[in-house]
Amino acid sequence: MDVMEKLTILADAAKYDAACTSSGVKRRGKAGTIGSASNSGCCHTFTADGRCVSLLKVLYTNHCCYDCAYCVNRRSNDVPRTAFTPRELAELTIQFYRRNYIEGLFLSSAVLKSPDFTTERMIETLRLLRTEYRFHGYIHAKAIPGADPGLTHELGLLADRLSVNIELPSEASLQLLAPDKTKAAILKPMAQIRDGAEQSRAELKLYRHAPRFAPAGQSTQMIVGATPESDRHILSLTQGLYQKYHLKRVFFSAYMPVSDHKNLPAPVGFKPPLLREHRLYQADWLLRFYGFNAQEILDESHPNFDAALDPKSDWALRHPEFFPVEVNRADYEAILRVPGIGVRGAQRIVAARRCGPLTFEGLKRLGVTMKRAQYFITCSGRMLPGLRCSWDSVYRRLAGLEQAGWDGESWQQLSLFDGNVG
Repeated sequence: MDVMEKLTILADAAKYDAACTSSGVKRRGKAGTIGSASNSGCCHTFTADGRCVSLLKVLYTNHCCYDCAYCVNRRSNDVPRTAFTPRELAELTIQFYRRNYIEGLFLSSAVLKSPDFTTERMIETLRLLRTEYRFHGYIHAKAIPGADPGLTHELGLLADRLSVNIELPSEASLQLLAPDKTKAAILKPMAQIRDGAEQSRAELKLYRHAPRFAPAGQSTQMIVGATPESDRHILSLTQGLYQKYHLKRVFFSAYMPVSDHKNLPAPVGFKPPLLREHRLYQADWLLRFYGFNAQEILDESHPNFDAALDPKSDWALRHPEFFPVEVNRADYEAILRVPGIGVRGAQRIVAARRCGPLTFEGLKRLGVTMKRAQYFITCSGRMLPGLRCSWDSVYRRLAGLEQAGWDGESWQQLSLFDGNVG
């Protein structure tokens, strides 16, 4: 095969990998190098299936020695197989960058022969880019569970961000669908990357030219809808990953039927749970930016998200004792919990009320979505004039707003949104 034929196969095989973010590191270009990296991220494009991509997203190879039932590249699947050489992939990346097609590289791979062998090939590709081609731009690489820790460390010194896919939300599901993988093997490199990044930051405080290990941190991805775990289980796992392994992002990928395995949903008539994926992203933002924890977003009596409401509105309607919130006196954390008020809106409210009491008209000018917030706030002790409704009618109105927001949108586009929960 020529390089373009390989690219067609291996770029298409990488489309199911959602853990592709380009922010988190700032590195200016300098004389003798090509490219740079910015905290604000790279320019974005869209793939044929509608997903937002900021980098050249490609596999090193789709030859795999594992037989994961949910994966299109599994050993038993009859698909065209190919692999780049390190030189081919490095040259392709540089040529695309020079033509302004891309801003960086996202490199993943199936497991060719063994985790160590595959990681060595990925390291050689990145070494060519960094040393011979002097590429100074953003690189995100997938660490392969089971690889030697020394190889993972070397990969982290060449890449800006590393990620290890946790794949499925429970060890039981892994044993059922991916018998070659174990929870311990996946979590071990996560801990190594966490510890390596912390050590690197400590060394940089002493010597600013010390080698940087994965300066943009690490992320992971899990498949949603292939196994029976509840949203509460997935969200609790997500919170645990953030707390224990200091991940920058947890990505969710709605299961796409690529197999007729007996333990997977039947592909005939199966619809990818894209709305569920979207709800998980919204809840993920509540964990990271809004001060919520997984146990209060979903509990034993409500283990799954309400399809009709965003998680923040759903929580508000289940906790009427918390409302109404007086916007002129409530603290920042309480204001953040009001549906229709996002992080910027809450910051503006706290700043604006120092100059005088806020009114409902003033809240509109501050960017508050009053169609949602009006049921949960007071201004100077008063509700919005003329507002009289029960919690049941509030539910119906908020559900109607949510449905109206998606009118005309294809379900495929739901996966492009990851957090508009204000």
